[in-house]
Amino acid sequence: MNSYTGALTIGSIAGFLMRVRMLRTDYRQYPTYLHGKIIHLSIGFIAAGIGAVAVPALLEKEYTAITFLALAAQQFREVRKMERETLSKLDESELVPRGASYIEGIAMVFEGRNYLVIISAFLTSLATVAGNSWVGLGVGVALFIVAGFLRLGKYLEEIADISRGELRMEGPSLYVDDIYLMNIGLEENRQKILKKGVGVIVSPKNQDSRITLSNIGQRQAILYDVSVILGVFRDTGEPSLVPLSKRSLGDGRLGLLFLPEVRDPEKVLQIVRRVPVLESAIRMPTEEPKWKGKQG
Repeated sequence: MNSYTGALTIGSIAGFLMRVRMLRTDYRQYPTYLHGKIIHLSIGFIAAGIGAVAVPALLEKEYTAITFLALAAQQFREVRKMERETLSKLDESELVPRGASYIEGIAMVFEGRNYLVIISAFLTSLATVAGNSWVGLGVGVALFIVAGFLRLGKYLEEIADISRGELRMEGPSLYVDDIYLMNIGLEENRQKILKKGVGVIVSPKNQDSRITLSNIGQRQAILYDVSVILGVFRDTGEPSLVPLSKRSLGDGRLGLLFLPEVRDPEKVLQIVRRVPVLESAIRMPTEEPKWKGKQG
C-alpha cells in the first residue's frame, strides 16, 4: 500500500471514529436517534477526510490545499448556525424551554467537535507517514481514548451543594425555605404546587460559582433538564404552574421549584446534580489579576 494511501485511510478512519465516539443522544433528545446522527456522522466523515489529506498535500508542497481547511472552517461555522436555528425553533414548542445559552452551548460543541476530528485525522495521518501504519494506529487509539475525556464537562454538583428545600405558603406568597419565589393568587393552584411541587436549594461553593449560578441561562438549563427527564405538571395558559428559579441576594443561593409529572424528590436531586455547567455561564472573578498601584 502506498504510504500516502495508508495515511489517508488510517487518518480518515481515526477521525471518523473520533466523531462517533463524541456523538451521543441522551435525555435532551438531540441529535435525534437516526436522521440527526446521519447528518453529523456525514459531516464528521468529511472533516476526517480533510484532515487526513492535508498531510500528503503539505508534504508534496501543494499549499493550495490549505484553502480546503479554510473552506471547511467556514462550513463548520454554518453547521453551528444551522444547529442554533434548529434548536431555537424547537424551543418554541417546549413547555419549559432550554434557553438561548443552552442552545448556543450545544451549537458550539457541534462546531468544535468537527475541528477535533480534523486535528485527530491530521495527527494520525502524520504519524503514519512519519512512522508506519502501526504508529498511526497507535496514535489513533490514543486520540480515541482522549476523546472520551473531551466529551465530559463540569457538572453542577462540582460547583454547588444541592439539597432538598421545603415549599411553604405565607398567604399568597410561595417560598422554598426562606427564599421567596412568587405570588400565587388562586387557592387551587396553591394546593397543586404544594402537592406536586419539589423544592431544591442550590448553594454555591465559592465566589466564582456564586456568579455562575446567577446566570439566567444556567438557571434555565437546570429547570429544563429536570422537566425534560421527569416531565412537567402543566399545560399552556397556566402561568402559575411553571418551574421557577429565584436567587437569594444575600448569599447567592438558588431556590428552585419543580413540578414533575412523576414526583420523586430524590430523582430531582440526582438530575440537578448532573446538570452541565454552561461554558457561557462560567465566571471566575477571583482569578482576575490584582493590580497594584494606579494605571495611567
